[in-house]
Amino acid sequence: MVESWVKRVGHNPQFRFTVKVFQGFTHEKKPIDPDEIRQFFGVLEPLMKKERLGALLAQYPTAFKYDPENVERLLSLAKIFQEYPLVVEFRHRSWVAEPVREIMADLNVSYCNVDEPVFRHHVKPSNYVTGPVGYVRLHGRNYQSWYSGSRDERYNYLYSEEELDQWIPRIQEMGTQAKDVYVIGNNHFRGQAPANILQLKVKTIQEPVPVPETLLEAFPNLKKVAKKRQKKGQGNLFKE
Repeated sequence: MVESWVKRVGHNPQFRFTVKVFQGFTHEKKPIDPDEIRQFFGVLEPLMKKERLGALLAQYPTAFKYDPENVERLLSLAKIFQEYPLVVEFRHRSWVAEPVREIMADLNVSYCNVDEPVFRHHVKPSNYVTGPVGYVRLHGRNYQSWYSGSRDERYNYLYSEEELDQWIPRIQEMGTQAKDVYVIGNNHFRGQAPANILQLKVKTIQEPVPVPETLLEAFPNLKKVAKKRQKKGQGNLFKE
């Protein structure tokens, strides 16, 4: 499957994939199974061979707080993936501290800046760069459904123009510190994430972008940011 992904983007030398680390590596306290590590390395191999892996995201749960034991877990994970472009996402605010960013910088591990409902222990929006890439993850701001609804309800969110504008200076600042910046929208079957990401891209590069026809049908407001096509047919998100 992964080899197929690589072939599909062969026409675009700038295309990079971001991959999320297996949840068992970040959400369980038991030692990581060496066999699972080898299997995961095997999955990543086609991307590494063709230099198509832009970032490898390790997302820790909100219950993962800043303490000596969890710092050791972080160091262990960083050692396992030291040959990969590792990005770490924290959900608990205790990790938002200068010593943590210094540790990550020493490890050459990148920091994931998040947008999510800012509850008591959640992480606020930021623009930290501690490793080779700048990384942003937009989860939506569904305060009412974040803890009371299903996953689909939690991430069923479309950012407004004003909310997206708040991220432009942060993204631009990260671009001055990192070679590459990745802005990722959390998946939802309604397609809000790709719609918002295309809006952000236009705001960042200041020029229209290709938009698939099916996305235009679902989000007519994208017409004002869509590049006009010479031929009919569905656009391809894998192309520039």
